[in-house]
Amino acid sequence: MKIFLSILAFISFTTMVSQESGFSERDLSVSPFVDGTLLLPKKSELPPLVILVGGSGPTDRDGNQQMQRTNCLKYLAEGLANKGIAAFRYDKRIIKQMKDRTLNEESIRFDDFIKDAEDVIAYFKKANSFSKIYVIGHSQGSLVGMVAAQGDVDGFISIAGAGQEIDDVVVDQIAKQAPGLKENARKSFDDMRANGVAQNYSPGLSSIFRPQIQPFMLTWMQYNPNEEIKKLTVPTFIINGDKDLQVQVSEAEKLKEAKPDAKYAIIKNMNHILKEIQGDDIENSKSHNRRDLPVMPELINQISDFILQ
Repeated sequence: MKIFLSILAFISFTTMVSQESGFSERDLSVSPFVDGTLLLPKKSELPPLVILVGGSGPTDRDGNQQMQRTNCLKYLAEGLANKGIAAFRYDKRIIKQMKDRTLNEESIRFDDFIKDAEDVIAYFKKANSFSKIYVIGHSQGSLVGMVAAQGDVDGFISIAGAGQEIDDVVVDQIAKQAPGLKENARKSFDDMRANGVAQNYSPGLSSIFRPQIQPFMLTWMQYNPNEEIKKLTVPTFIINGDKDLQVQVSEAEKLKEAKPDAKYAIIKNMNHILKEIQGDDIENSKSHNRRDLPVMPELINQISDFILQ
């Protein structure tokens, strides 16, 4: 069984001139846990900045994982930079820990990802080099960025973000993909909430309930996107694609219901990794290893219009 939601799988500049004429790139370290790439538009002295927060699993700054190469965050950052918007994207801390061989699954907490996003925001606020700062959270990064953006930023954008607590999202996915495991999954999550641990889970659900990652899941479950998005006092934009197999449009609808004043867009034919899909689910799945596919221009246009308005 394949469950689409990947649960765990979570200043000295080196300057390079991009192949694109509209921006330059700088690799930098924000903290001991955060390395990333900053794209700076060439024609703007004080541009707005977007901070891109990646999705679940060991996701690098480009939006890639070991078995999934999409370059979705790289292409999104480049598209926005060509619109005059600076963009910083970064490797999740588990990427660095894997490279350093210091990764300990049992020590990972959801709050670590929030802390990293907050550190990035503070870093660029201190630099005082940008007219405004926006946070863009993709997938799991939507909730991470949503919490981090409750500080001192100018706007927040959710792309393919869940509108329910993660246990409810996972149970809904299991109900569609493996209905026979739904009841066991619900009971196991309830045990985690009540007792801090789930023990009587089906072997078919071990990728979710392995003892090593239960502490991470438990901390993730403490955050309800419906409640967190209400705490935002800055302009907010909720985006989803109608070809997203991982996060249904209904999740975006829940976020919109929780924050009625947010801008809201469902992009036709856009999938979870921000690519255009005209065909069936097979084409959709294959796109997750197509680095050559660009992100949808409509996504770049809608985000840039929201920021530059």
